[in-house]
This record gives sequence, C-alpha cells and structure tokens, in this order.
Amino acid sequence: GEGSYPEDHGFDTNIGGHSSGSPNGGYFAPYQNPKMEQGPNGENLSMRLASETAKFIESEHQKPFFAMLSFYAVHGPIQTTEEKWEKYRVKATADGLADHAYTMERRMPIRQVQDNPIYAGLVEAMDEAVGVVVEALKKKGLDDNTIIVFTSDHGGVASGDNFSTSNLPLRGGKGYQWEGGLRVPYFIKVPGQKEMISLAVPASGIDFYPTLLDLAGVEPPAAQLMEGVSLAPAMDGQPLGERTLYWHYPHYGNQGGDPSSIIREGDWKLIYYWEDDSVELYDLATDPGEQQNLASANQPMVKLLSEKLSNWLAETNANRPITDPEYDPVLHQVVLDKNKNERLPNLEAERIRVLTPGWQPNTDWWGSKVTKD
Repeated sequence: GEGSYPEDHGFDTNIGGHSSGSPNGGYFAPYQNPKMEQGPNGENLSMRLASETAKFIESEHQKPFFAMLSFYAVHGPIQTTEEKWEKYRVKATADGLADHAYTMERRMPIRQVQDNPIYAGLVEAMDEAVGVVVEALKKKGLDDNTIIVFTSDHGGVASGDNFSTSNLPLRGGKGYQWEGGLRVPYFIKVPGQKEMISLAVPASGIDFYPTLLDLAGVEPPAAQLMEGVSLAPAMDGQPLGERTLYWHYPHYGNQGGDPSSIIREGDWKLIYYWEDDSVELYDLATDPGEQQNLASANQPMVKLLSEKLSNWLAETNANRPITDPEYDPVLHQVVLDKNKNERLPNLEAERIRVLTPGWQPNTDWWGSKVTKD
C-alpha cells in the first residue's frame, strides 16, 4: 500500500504496481489502477505493461539498468479474448474431452486436466508480451548484453481462488505444500550462452540476487545477509555443493493447502503439519508426485530433517501458528461435504460450458472469468 510502493523501495519508476495482486478491473481497459494512466477501452494489460517496459528499454541510458516486469498475468480473474478462447477450445476438444477434470484433494476439488481455453489464452497473451520486451532489447542492440530472468512465484492455480490448470504429474498447485505448488518456471538467459542447458540443481527465488551479482561481476554489499547462492558456477558445469532449502507457511490458503513447514535436502523432502504435528517424508527422486509417505518406514531421516527444520525455524525467529479457539469440527465437516457434493459437480458443469461452441461470458468478452468464488 501507500508508503510501501516499489518507488519506496529503490525503484526510480513504477508503472502499475500497487497494493493489489489481482488486476482491479481485469485484463482489459478501462483499468482500476491508481499507478497507471488509463488505456483505450479493450487494451490488454499484459501488452500495455510490456509496451511500457519496451519504452523504458529503448530510452537513453547512461549506465546499466534493472527492469522488473511483474505481469499481473496469469493471476485471476482468468480472462482472454474471444479469438484466443476459440483457438484453445478447438485444440482442447479436437481429440475428445475427458469425462471429468476434477478430483478431491484434502479440502477442495483440484483440477487434473489441462483443457481450460480461457487460461490458455491468458498465458498466450503474456507470452506475446514477453516477446515485445525481448524484441525491444534486440532493437536497441542490448540483447547480447542483458541477462533475462523468467520465473513465477508459485505453481499453477489448480483449486481455490481459481481452478485454472493442472500441474500433473506433480501434486497440488498454488498454495499447496507439495511440488505442484513449489516448482516454478526458472529460466536465466545469459549473454554469450551458446545453447540451452537444463540443470537438475535445486534452486530458489533467493538465488537470483547472488546469481545476478555474480554474472554482472558485482561484489555483494559486505553487510548484506544473503541466504541464496550464486548459480553461475552450476551454469558452467561446476558442482554447486550440497544445500538445504526451507519453506515456512503457517497459514491456511484459499486454495486448500495446510499450515506447514518444509525442508528439502538432496532428494529428501519433509513436510511438518502444524495442525496435528504430523509429518510426511518423500523421496523426490523416485516419487516426484509425492504419493508415498515414507515417514513410518524411515524414522532416522524424519528425525534428522525434523531437527534441522526446527533449528532453522528457531534461528530465523519464524512466526508460529496458534490454535483457533473458535474451531468447530462439525462446521469443518459441513464445508468439506459442500466442497465435495456441490462445488465439485458445479465445477465440472462450468468446465463443459466453457468448452461449448457459442459460449459467451459477457457481451464484450472483457470479463471472461472461469469461475466466480
């Protein structure tokens, strides 16, 4: 909010960034964005943000610059144009539709089939916008002197605030403690790179800062606490060394995930659940879909990882959840039953409607939302 906008944290220019993670007013002008001038009716938000970034790139620069383009896409509301909807509706139905697309996770229905034409159109619009930025770098002659990073803050949203995509064979999605929620696109294009290489080295968003400093030949500030590591050596084929990764999310999300803390060491991943002090242990090398909980069969590993996780939580002074005195197990069960018996069939019906020729979300196609929660 006000007082903590991007320009309050070191950015010289801010176009479109404010307190909302969703695009108020949707992905088509007229927008409801206090940090951006209004566009002509029907203008696409992703393309507008890309164009603003391209304008900045093509302006005169006396020294190296950093530009961070945080698309609102592909966050809800899920919207696209009629043309893109039809393109992906035809693609989704060409080989016949699955008879169902959802199953029940622990609390909510979750999408298991990736056949949402509105979501596909939203993704393509973002992809086209990325192309505008890359072309601007080429036009300015900077593509061979610019590091490009592409990533996301979580896995695809498969349930909850929107039921837009599937992350199979990974379990879960946005807001979940399983790999479908934690694994994200993670691309780094470095000048002089001759070919695309794929690294199986576990990495995190905290690694971007030290990696960019390393690639740019910049020494990190002496007093800067840095949990991440530079991935540059791994890009050159050097071993990165063993490391431990941690996640801490002591909340309920609106997608159905559990308050939990997570540790990953090598291929071992342990999830600690704050509700009941239970744990899950997975070997991601053999079970990336996290279907086989090995906690009972490997107590030594549970003990080792649990102690490391506990120590890390203490060292970082992590906030802990507390028991809700108003919790009612009867009401909890009512919600679970409603999700299974009402919400799931409604989602299946909505999916078929969206894939039906002639479907119209509204008269102008600017509010083509998949589901309304």
